[in-house]
Amino acid sequence: MRCLFPFKDKSKSPKRNSSLEFRNQNSSNSDNTAVNRAMKSAGSVSSPRSLPEIYKEREHNLRVFSFSELRSATNDFNKLLKIGEGGFGRVYKGTIRPPNGEEGEPTVVAIKKLNKHGLQGHKEWLAEVQFLGVVEHPNLVKLLGYCSVDSDRGIQRALVYEYLPNKSLEEHLFHRVSTTLPWKTRLEIILGAAQGLAYLHKGLEIQVIYRDFKCSNVLLDENFKPKLSDFGLAREGPIGDRTHVSTAVVGTYGYAAPEYVDTGHLTIKSDIYSFGVVLYEILTGRRTVERNRPSMEQKLLEWVKQYPADSNRFSMIIDPRLRDQYSIATARKIAKLADSCLVKNPKDRPTMTQVVEILKQAMDDSEEGSSNEKRSSKSSTSNAVALKKHLHQVGVTGTTSKMTRLSQRRETPVKVSKHEKFSEK
Repeated sequence: MRCLFPFKDKSKSPKRNSSLEFRNQNSSNSDNTAVNRAMKSAGSVSSPRSLPEIYKEREHNLRVFSFSELRSATNDFNKLLKIGEGGFGRVYKGTIRPPNGEEGEPTVVAIKKLNKHGLQGHKEWLAEVQFLGVVEHPNLVKLLGYCSVDSDRGIQRALVYEYLPNKSLEEHLFHRVSTTLPWKTRLEIILGAAQGLAYLHKGLEIQVIYRDFKCSNVLLDENFKPKLSDFGLAREGPIGDRTHVSTAVVGTYGYAAPEYVDTGHLTIKSDIYSFGVVLYEILTGRRTVERNRPSMEQKLLEWVKQYPADSNRFSMIIDPRLRDQYSIATARKIAKLADSCLVKNPKDRPTMTQVVEILKQAMDDSEEGSSNEKRSSKSSTSNAVALKKHLHQVGVTGTTSKMTRLSQRRETPVKVSKHEKFSEK
């Protein structure tokens, strides 16, 4: 992950595997809103619970792993089992056994191990534990447990997730060695990702700002169902009369909303801007920044402006690997949705709930258009076959009649009058 600002890890060594540690450390976080919740007007019947309070209620759902368990699960973090790497550290494929010696089949998992010298640290690890410990949605990656160990040799931090075999959207969209993602699959993936974001924004007691939406954080299961991952940068949204959360500017270049980069003011509309960027990546098959292209094409958002959705040249931005196997009408709708997500004034951007509805309608239109095209194609094929059969029959019949007439002409004897006999010389 390329961050706009480096992280500053101010946390001290916590107690081993302590749930209380999560609550105490988070309460000192400048982004925490528990104090603000408590200071709401006296007329309020009850104040919404904060993230640590919700986490306390659900922390028993997470399994606490020892570091030796994770070493065993990954064959001592064997490089051959590495499946990814980011700002937090390396991710390994592993196999864990049921807890406490219970009987049962081993479970294949993904284990993310903190890099002690990486850009992210304990604070981001803690955010992932807390956020993924309270969320529950089919389009969010499932956290199975964590490891938090302090020793004389240093700290060990790790997260254990469900294993998703098809890696990330980035892997399939930008790596040319991968099989091209079909149009329908692209729409299904982006719709699922939108539903995950809508849940974070409106589906919980608290509002969650994801803050790091991009293709590499959209993981895919065996059926290419999308799940958002990497919640290290997630933050609770503003409450009460507050319009934003003030925080250090972090994220990935090209995806962060301009008002957030300029002011550090974070809102859910920042996520929607990032979503608009990814919509164009889905359409074009290009990254938000590609330095190896001509200067006019290096920045995706500047390049697509030359081909508006309503223009005749619009199709020139569509991923050529789709080979016309897509709905141009639906592609235009997706581009217009992306444009609305990318408007300069964040208040004018749609909500994720609205985005989901627009994407559902676009998918329905695309499928209906595809069905009509298939019916039209089938009808055209049937007509062509019938015409060919008819022409064949007409052609054969005509030829047969002609041959018959010729044959009759040849076989009919010619009568010669005795007055017309050839004279001999």
